[in-house]
Amino acid sequence: MESVLLSVHVVAGILFVGPVAVAASLFPRYAVEGPTVAAALHRITRVYGVLALVVPAVGILLALVQGRTTEIWVLIALALTALAGGLLLEIAPRQRAALAAPETAALRSIGMLTGVFNLLWAIVVVLMIVRPGAS
Repeated sequence: MESVLLSVHVVAGILFVGPVAVAASLFPRYAVEGPTVAAALHRITRVYGVLALVVPAVGILLALVQGRTTEIWVLIALALTALAGGLLLEIAPRQRAALAAPETAALRSIGMLTGVFNLLWAIVVVLMIVRPGAS
């Protein structure tokens, strides 16, 4: 059971979080240069952002099965994942607004938020590999 959950967790992270990270990162560039591409990137951000909810859901289930819910690395990873989710809730509406009126300041803000979003996910991945404080 653990192997299946771990496999689903990792594959979902790659297939669902990865596209969000790339699409959200590319959006500011294409919002001005190519509105059709920007619209597709926004759709990827929205749709895959919802699908990415599978990652923490399966991760929590995996932590429960493994008895790791109180380990510090799991708690920190959950908190950072929640922060990343909160940022995505801010990024997607800003993208939608930028599709209608792409302004340099707004696009810069989206780029900054996306950079922090991606950094949070990178830290979560490192925590999953290193597992500081694991028993």
